[in-house]
Amino acid sequence: MSELSGKVQTVLGLINPAQLGHTMTHEHLTMSFECCYVPPSPSDEAVAANPFQMQHLHWLTQNLYSCHENLLLQQETDTVRDELFAYKKAGGGSIVENTTIGIERSLPTLKQLARDTGVHIIAGAGYYVDSSHSETTKAMTVEQLTDVIVGDVLHGGDGTDIRCGVIGEIGTSWPITDSEKKVLKATAHAQAQLGCPVIIHPGRNHAAPAEIIRILQEAGGDINKTVMSHLDRTLFDESELLEFANMGSYLEYDLFGIQVLSYQFNLDVDMPSDSQRVKTLAFLIKEGYEDRLLISHDIHTKNRLTKYGGHGYSHILKNIVPKMLMRGISQQQVDKILIHNPKHWLTFK
Repeated sequence: MSELSGKVQTVLGLINPAQLGHTMTHEHLTMSFECCYVPPSPSDEAVAANPFQMQHLHWLTQNLYSCHENLLLQQETDTVRDELFAYKKAGGGSIVENTTIGIERSLPTLKQLARDTGVHIIAGAGYYVDSSHSETTKAMTVEQLTDVIVGDVLHGGDGTDIRCGVIGEIGTSWPITDSEKKVLKATAHAQAQLGCPVIIHPGRNHAAPAEIIRILQEAGGDINKTVMSHLDRTLFDESELLEFANMGSYLEYDLFGIQVLSYQFNLDVDMPSDSQRVKTLAFLIKEGYEDRLLISHDIHTKNRLTKYGGHGYSHILKNIVPKMLMRGISQQQVDKILIHNPKHWLTFK
């Protein structure tokens, strides 16, 4: 463990944390999201079958999960490579790639992208939501799941020698299923062994983040090295948000660029705009949580790539940072969110 201590583990090997630079802590570069396909309405089936046309752009933006082709990000490696060059040109240094077992993680692809572009890529170990768990995964014990996760970090995943540098995104539904609870416990056990960062995808319910933290804590997880993702679609009440913030995890707002009228996975949720996300960041900073904030885009569908009219991986650096500065967030606080907080989180104990 001394080899990992004080380092960040990328797909190309260990680096010093100071080498990370600006870091997007929740992205996907190659994956399949077919496990979460939402069938289109009968009147929209023709559009869904041929979505990447200018006249269909608004429909696709609002119904991004109702087109099979849109969910196959793994088909766009050349495009993603170009996007990473643009990200680096915009000042980007590193990306945490959150694709896990069950949604077509490809560690060789990530290694090649890192080599080609010079962007540091940190790969994720573990398992996504129950709907992506194979029958083999569901039959595994907590101990067996722990061994897989530890192996991904120490030796390499998917039969390769390419090592993961973070556990996650570990996915949960709501209510949390038995298989997901086993994965959460295995995550905590692996984290206790490795001293590594963990990142969580909570179910789409305001009670989910706190319940996940409870399960992780009871299993020996390190909440101070754990990120709770997707808070921009999960916690909206300010008092409830502050109550959760006091539990000690990193608070991640990672859906920058997604602005939809109706959130297909939970119609009760009013997805915030990017301006509202910035406003929430300013609120949390004012409340004293600037050391626990992270931001990203969670690009996981084709339509969010610039090739298809989307914002790409550079959106935060090009557009959101100026908005943050305009709304009273200082450059020092911006640097903390984009450079220093990711560095502290990603460094092995």
